[in-house]
Amino acid sequence: MKRKRGARFIGMLMVTTLLAAHVPLFVHAATLTNDKIRESEESKKQAEEERKALKSNLTDVQSILKSLEVSKSNLENYIQELDKQLDDINSKIDRLTSLISDKEFEIQTTEKELEEAKSVEETQYNAMKKRIKFVYERGEASTAEMLLSSKSFVDFLNKAEFITKISAYDKRMLDSYIAAKDMVAAKEEELVAQKAALEDAKVAVENEQNALEELMADKEKEITVFEGDITNKEAAIAEYEAMIAEQDQIIKAMEAAILEEKKRLLAENKKAIVYDGGQFKWPAPEYTRISDDYGSRTHPILGVQQFHNGVDMAAPSGSPILAAYDGEVIASSYSATMGNYIMIDHGDGLITIYMHASSVNVSPGTMVARGERIGSVGSTGRSTGPHLHFSVRLNGSYVSPWNYLS
Repeated sequence: MKRKRGARFIGMLMVTTLLAAHVPLFVHAATLTNDKIRESEESKKQAEEERKALKSNLTDVQSILKSLEVSKSNLENYIQELDKQLDDINSKIDRLTSLISDKEFEIQTTEKELEEAKSVEETQYNAMKKRIKFVYERGEASTAEMLLSSKSFVDFLNKAEFITKISAYDKRMLDSYIAAKDMVAAKEEELVAQKAALEDAKVAVENEQNALEELMADKEKEITVFEGDITNKEAAIAEYEAMIAEQDQIIKAMEAAILEEKKRLLAENKKAIVYDGGQFKWPAPEYTRISDDYGSRTHPILGVQQFHNGVDMAAPSGSPILAAYDGEVIASSYSATMGNYIMIDHGDGLITIYMHASSVNVSPGTMVARGERIGSVGSTGRSTGPHLHFSVRLNGSYVSPWNYLS
């Protein structure tokens, strides 16, 4: 009899131990779920704040156009002021594009976490069903029978403690199930907020791109009107020539600086950059057409014979500008004529120039490789539409880019 009672007692202890071993699992799961719920709530709140910020920071084109009216009497000032606005809009587009990418990744993560939460909820639900079925089938009678069948006071206390642990275990199972259910609800709300923020960001990008196009259209109109006005024609021709002279002055100053640097390197017995004769990479891979070729041509608006010192590659605004060949960036700046421009020294007196960029990714002193992205196509400076003006200079003079491009 003692042996049977002892075996029964040991059996109950084993069950109690097993239950006790499972309790921390449910406590940990519930705690982890609550932490995740708080994270979901924070993520939802952040998405809602991002939506508010998006709506309050949209560009007001009409307000910008009104503010530019004052500067239209001086074309150079007007171009500089408008380019500042274009730069701001392009920065917004870049930030929004990055936000869209982040949101798409967050949504993928949240969708995965939602599926995991639903799986946990289903597991907890099934466990609860089994436990409820057991309690219903055995009911309080089994608990009373267990207590009444006690052979001693110690046996009674052991069984009472066992029953208490069973009750505590049931409560933890219930708490864990409720937490899992709350987790599913929180993740669903987070997902809704993130998707709404994503849609708002896409609308904002579209709005900013429309704003960009509207401002560029106004710029094109003003330049065309100014240059096409008969009363301004002589002044426009003189200004155009002054613009080319200004470009040459900036470029020649850079070439002089390169020459001085080469002299310094020679004096110190150091090697300068050497061009190895390789073929150039096409610098505007998304170009749609050559809008203006290298060489002498009749200016489309001024109607005078002019020398066009590069190749104009029409391309979508924001599309990549690539370094034509290995070299060192010697200029990355802005002027009212060239807009945002980059100059790269390839050695042996060979320089490439990239004009009218919407943005630049490199700074002076940066070493770049052939085909590396150095900026984005735009319409800054004296430009009437998105394109890359690509020039090549050899030993201080412009040469045809076609000598180096395929």
